[in-house]
This record gives sequence, structure tokens and C-alpha cells, in this order.
Amino acid sequence: MRISDLLGRTAPTVSFEFFPPKTEVGRESLLRVIDRLSKVSPDFVSVTYGAGGSTRALGLELCREIKTHVSGEVMAHLTCVCHTREEIEEIADQLWDSGIVNIMALRGDRPKDADPLYGFGEFHFAKDIMSLLRARHAFCLGGACYPEGHKETPDIKDGIRHLKQKLDSGCEFLVTQMFFDNEGYFRFLDLARAAGIGVPIVPGIMPITGFSQLDKFENQFGVRLPSELRNRVASHEGDEAAIEQIGIDWSVQQCRSLIDGGAPGIHFYTLNRSSSTVKTCVAMGLTGASVC
Repeated sequence: MRISDLLGRTAPTVSFEFFPPKTEVGRESLLRVIDRLSKVSPDFVSVTYGAGGSTRALGLELCREIKTHVSGEVMAHLTCVCHTREEIEEIADQLWDSGIVNIMALRGDRPKDADPLYGFGEFHFAKDIMSLLRARHAFCLGGACYPEGHKETPDIKDGIRHLKQKLDSGCEFLVTQMFFDNEGYFRFLDLARAAGIGVPIVPGIMPITGFSQLDKFENQFGVRLPSELRNRVASHEGDEAAIEQIGIDWSVQQCRSLIDGGAPGIHFYTLNRSSSTVKTCVAMGLTGASVC
């Protein structure tokens, strides 16, 4: 089923994101996580794609394997940076032949060890491959958006203009970067709707699980942390169990407000872990407490 159709239903969707592990131990651990999360009956799950295709084969293999573990749809991420047209077409054919019709089309970051003279390669933006993918097969394409601005496009209004270009290229729904302040999401939603962007915009949520994440979220991802949340976590530095519970409580509060405000679903960034995500879903009444 196309994710755009799932998002058109009355009930909000629940979805999870994973990344391809690079070791057999990591793979076995992730499959256990997926089995546990599958009890939540997610509407879809997504699998990320390394910079420049560094986890290309692993990602495709994981997508195929996950299809046997979950009842929902599987969405593959595809970044275009440092890829040629022929490579994108080949990947598209492999995904389609594997029964994967949903793709999160992204630009991606240039690998750190890439030749600086090479730049981004043949494709510079996600919109550049969306038209190609839609012409190749009848994919359902998703795109990323940034309610608090992207580090390369801090002006949200500029980001909105870029989103319209993605929609013109075939994008059918959007998933936001993680955020911890719902007001920013709703402001962004109002701007998008005012600009004529009517596709579903799914909020991305990541429960905080450790003190060290705070600076990483702000400095690496440019995500704003409300002072109330930062102070709560900081006051329990060194107590991992307490910080995990704070993260769960905050995520539950966010999810309830988002769904009450009309969000089409919740997309959880799991970091290949299950505990906090499952507990958030249980507290939201999205599954039975037995999965805990």
C-alpha cells in the first residue's frame, strides 16, 4: 500500500525508523528490536541510507528482511548525493522488483572522504531524483522537512519554497526532522498550508535516552531543546533510568498534543532501540501493555 493512502485515513499512523547495522551482531539485535516493535503493529517502517550509498546493499537487504517481520509497509530511504543517473535507476529497479513501492527521497550529506572537487555529483537536491523515480516506476515518494529550519537553509520561508519544488517533482507526503517543541511544528504547518502545501506532514519524534544527546541534538542537528526539558534531563545527569523516563514522559506529552492538533501520524526515530518507543506507544494506548 502507498503511504500517502495510509496517511489519508482517519486514524493517525504510527511508524518507526531504523538504520542498517554493519555487523552481524548488530543485525541480530535489530531484528529482535523489530520483532518487539512489530507488536505495536506499525503502519510502516523506514530504513535509512548511508552517505553516498555507504550502506546501500545493507539497506536493501534489511528492507527485504523487515518485510517478513512486520505487517505494515516498508519504506526505503534513497539519497542521491554522489550517485549517477544510472546508479539511481538501478537502485530504483531493485527496490521495485523487491516489492518496495514507498521511497523517502533525500539529497543526503556528501561523504567526509569524498573528493571536495567532486561536489555532490550529478544530483544536487532531492527534487532532482523525484521526477526520475516517478518516471521509472509508480513509486510513492516522501520527502524531509525541517520545522526549525535546516542548517543550510535556516530561513523557514526558504525551506517552504524548496518543499513546493519537491511537491512539483512528485513528493506525496513529508516527514519532519525530530523536534521537541510542538509549537514550532504547528507554526511550520500553518506556513506550509498558507503556501499551498496540502500534503500530509508527519511529525518526527525521538525520545531522549541520555544526557549526552542534548548537545548533539542542538549542535549537530540544529534542534532546539526547550529549557524545561534540558533542565529536567540535566538535573538527573548520571541517572540513565531517570533520564529515559523523562524522555518517555516528554514524548507522550508531545504525541498527545500533536494528535489532538490533527497530525496525520507519528514517526519515531528509534536509533535501533525499542524500549522508549514501545513505552511511549503503550502510554498513548497504541498497543497492549504486554509488549513491555
